[in-house]
Amino acid sequence: MKTVRLGIIGTGMAWEWIHYPAIKELGDRYKVVAMANRTKSDAEAAAKKIGLEPVNIYDDYKELLARDDVDAVLILVPISMNYVISEDSAKAGKNIICEKPLAPNLDQARKFAGIPGKYGIKVMIAENFRYSDEINKIRDIISQGKIGQPIYFIWNEVECFQCIMDENTYAAAEWRQHPDFRGGAFLDAALHNIAGIRHIFGAVERVQAFGKPLGKDFNPYVSVNANVLFKNGVIGQFTYFPTGKEMQKPLVGLRIFGTNGMIYLENKKSGIINIAYNDGKTEQVGFIPERGYYNELLNFYNAMNGTEEISVTPEIEYGDVKMVFDILKSIEKKAIIEVDTEPKRVREREDYNIRVSDYIDVKYLQ
Repeated sequence: MKTVRLGIIGTGMAWEWIHYPAIKELGDRYKVVAMANRTKSDAEAAAKKIGLEPVNIYDDYKELLARDDVDAVLILVPISMNYVISEDSAKAGKNIICEKPLAPNLDQARKFAGIPGKYGIKVMIAENFRYSDEINKIRDIISQGKIGQPIYFIWNEVECFQCIMDENTYAAAEWRQHPDFRGGAFLDAALHNIAGIRHIFGAVERVQAFGKPLGKDFNPYVSVNANVLFKNGVIGQFTYFPTGKEMQKPLVGLRIFGTNGMIYLENKKSGIINIAYNDGKTEQVGFIPERGYYNELLNFYNAMNGTEEISVTPEIEYGDVKMVFDILKSIEKKAIIEVDTEPKRVREREDYNIRVSDYIDVKYLQ
């Protein structure tokens, strides 16, 4: 079994809370050989926890990229730096794992989508919702026809960002409270939900969205309410409300209605997917919460060793990011916006008894 020698660029919360525990669980599949962080003392503290010698610590990530013993880099930096550092890493011939979203704007996102082909390297975007147990099990339940043909969904995501800005959380980061990219928390956090629902239903025909201006840096709107029409005919509503609290239990969560029943997921930590059938029967499907971080790193390892393909490529993530900006455009222009419209030669596929062909995002149904 080949060990992937990994260089870490960015040693903050994402490394400490998410990626290091997953790498530690993966045992001998990964070996961290170098770390870089713009504040070197933070990298030194992170390195000390894993027994990495000081000679392998840098405050300039380009010094890390110059090493010939780094097979791949794990990029965990503020969103505005994702494309820039990934491009530099690709030029250095390094394979890449980069946190989502792949870029702070569509121009850089388009360029990022071309990196694997341009440089002949492997690139995975760490969109954990596309790798999570609950989203993939819901996808399987639907593809197995358990609730019949899916008709519509509602997904209500509520969090109080400003309530935790002074706590030891992601919301405490200065770059999240005062982002230098469009969309704020909607790009940073709601992107997960959008990626998840696209992973379940595939390519999107169009969106119509509404938002009430917030007047705060961390997010442009008090809430964002989007009506979504998928190319397979499914319709639904996604609401992102980052300035409030949902006090009534159970939560609205994610509900998917089909011709023969419905699926209900309260939240990503509940551990249970509920299925209620029209004949009165019910079923519960268990899942392991927060498993996406492990699954994505396992997928990348297997891809590096040639046993499977990367599931979330920059091309796929580009579609998720584009939809974020299309929703924001719909609000700003008070218009219905077409989403996955760019034609591309692809194979045909039957999905949910609807023919889907000649759309760039048909790969999202795979």
